[in-house]
Amino acid sequence: MAQNQTAAQAQTGMSQGAVLRPGRAADPVPESAVADAGRADPQALAAVSDGSETKMTTDSLSESGAPIETNSGESAESQGAAEPVLAESRQRKLRLMLRQCDRVLLMDFELLAMADWPDNFSVATARRSRDLWVFSALVAAVVFLSGLTGFVPAWLAGGGFGAFVVILLLGVPGVRRVYTSRPSYLDLLLKRQRLLRDARKHVDHLEGKEGLIWQCARMADFNPALKNTRFSSLLRLSEQKALPKALSRREHLRLYLIYLLEAEKAYSRVQTAFFEGNQQAIDEGWQEAVAMPGDRT
Repeated sequence: MAQNQTAAQAQTGMSQGAVLRPGRAADPVPESAVADAGRADPQALAAVSDGSETKMTTDSLSESGAPIETNSGESAESQGAAEPVLAESRQRKLRLMLRQCDRVLLMDFELLAMADWPDNFSVATARRSRDLWVFSALVAAVVFLSGLTGFVPAWLAGGGFGAFVVILLLGVPGVRRVYTSRPSYLDLLLKRQRLLRDARKHVDHLEGKEGLIWQCARMADFNPALKNTRFSSLLRLSEQKALPKALSRREHLRLYLIYLLEAEKAYSRVQTAFFEGNQQAIDEGWQEAVAMPGDRT
């Protein structure tokens, strides 16, 4: 029985000795065993050889200390090199927008809005007063001329002549202001023409030699309202440098004012994006992308 226990312990020790503990390097495979395994299974031999070659290559690179380059590392490196270039291109584009559209900040809202524009009711009332004045003067003139021909008595003709003179005097602007403060029809027409003339001069100043609003159209990405089709005629005339002469009505100037207000919103957003891009470039250390806005004209 003691012999059986000794034999069992010997077998147990042999089986435990064959087990590889964690951290122990694998024993090299004898060449004779690899040859026998290759004759038995060629695929197994190929797997063993591939594994050994891969291990040898990795070990040699690690021993030499050379860095192992991978595709992911190259892509990350190229992406990191492209970011400053993209940031510089974007900042240059934003700076160009700010330089070309900075004249929108010179807009005079009161001048283009024409708040003192005489409304249609005032113009219609003044027109009726004008028509009544003309009719009264014609009647007095007819009575006076009828007295010269003897058709009416002389005293009536004389009264007609006096009424004609008084009516004419009431039409003189200096005398008219004595008895009424309401503007005449002619005054309202002159005021409209003056407001239109001043607004067109201001538009001519804003447009300059290059045309303003068609250059502001490139800011449409920051304000989609600039893409509205109702502004297409204004943009075409601005590009042709013929816009101020074409603004002959108040509706045209109001449309131009609306476009400038939308362009001013877009300009503010472009300016914000420009300074945010500058701050990001400073934080990232991209000195080439840091830019300052151009001088305003």
